[in-house]
Amino acid sequence: MDWIQVIVLAIVQGLTEFLPISSSAHLILVPVLTDWEDQGLAFDVALHLGSLAAVVIYFRGDLINMTHSWTRSLATRELDADAKLAWAVILGTIPVGLAALAFKDVIETTLRSPIYLAFGLIGFGLLLGWADWRHRGQREVTQMTWKDVAVIGIAQAIALFPGTSRSGITMTAALLLGLNREAAARFSFLLSIPVIFLACALEAKGLLTSGEEIQWAFMAGGILMSGISAYLCIHYFLAFIKRIGMQPFVIYRLVLGAMLLWIFL
Repeated sequence: MDWIQVIVLAIVQGLTEFLPISSSAHLILVPVLTDWEDQGLAFDVALHLGSLAAVVIYFRGDLINMTHSWTRSLATRELDADAKLAWAVILGTIPVGLAALAFKDVIETTLRSPIYLAFGLIGFGLLLGWADWRHRGQREVTQMTWKDVAVIGIAQAIALFPGTSRSGITMTAALLLGLNREAAARFSFLLSIPVIFLACALEAKGLLTSGEEIQWAFMAGGILMSGISAYLCIHYFLAFIKRIGMQPFVIYRLVLGAMLLWIFL
């Protein structure tokens, strides 16, 4: 590994983790377009830690309020808007956790094919495009019902299918349920926090048992670059979709899916 590889992979991870364009497809495509060796589990952990740090820092005010209200709700059993949102994030994470445990082997073997990635990019990209095209929603995150949370949580579990994009499918579900674009993106980003944390924990567990040599300088650089690119991505994406919507990302997904089919078929 060299610094060029560190920078490219970190930026790719930081951007694609939160854009609705599938990070798994990009992380498979990068080695295809280069002759780089696999970066190793330790560096994967570093990249995810950078993305996690970015979303936590960006939403730090919301998270502090949510944590205080959630803790208070345990004692008072009363839910204000922040406590309800905290419970929504927790409950919305359960389906993807259960699905990951049930289908872990299939996901990591059979479904890792670039062909499945391509079909996921194209199929779920068209669904995102349709949801955004018919978009009429004006509801905010605070107006979500528990049924909405369940539907979005189940949608997030579907993102285990390669090429779907976790952020893409959760935003699609939220738009179809009548949330406005910014609210759909905001809830999707908040939902990413426990998911990325659990992914980091699982990868770190594998790292401890792998005996892999850790290159600390590259890891630190990966965390920093991934975090910066992810933070900027969140900031500008939220401003971008207010005015333009999801269609540019849909077009990008279709082109990327077609590229994967052309390369691997």
